[in-house]
Amino acid sequence: METINAIGRRKSAVARVYVTEGSGKITINKKDIETYFPSAILRYVVKQPLLALGAEEKYDIKVNLDGGGFTGQSQALRMAIARALVIINAEDKKALKTKGFLTRDAREVERKKPGQPKARRRFQFSKR
Repeated sequence: METINAIGRRKSAVARVYVTEGSGKITINKKDIETYFPSAILRYVVKQPLLALGAEEKYDIKVNLDGGGFTGQSQALRMAIARALVIINAEDKKALKTKGFLTRDAREVERKKPGQPKARRRFQFSKR
């Protein structure tokens, strides 16, 4: 099997994934997944597509992560891994799509408006 690459996005985070056959090692920005994501919850989010297909010990994954915070990065990475798994085996698409791993979450941060402290928050109104 040659190297399969895919991309995933969430908020302002972009994950570029390179998947090869291997022993289940995930390397993010030249760091191990345990060092990059110290939280067990975020590591679980990243591995969800692999766990859904029972392929957590089957592929080595090299990742370039850029932008966003740790939550957005983990969700972008989950989407990229799911897309790569669909490229490898098209029959897995239905299982991943029903769990929502292939759907792009389009929610973005709303911009701050002039004359207001935040996007929707207004300064306190004073009648007198």
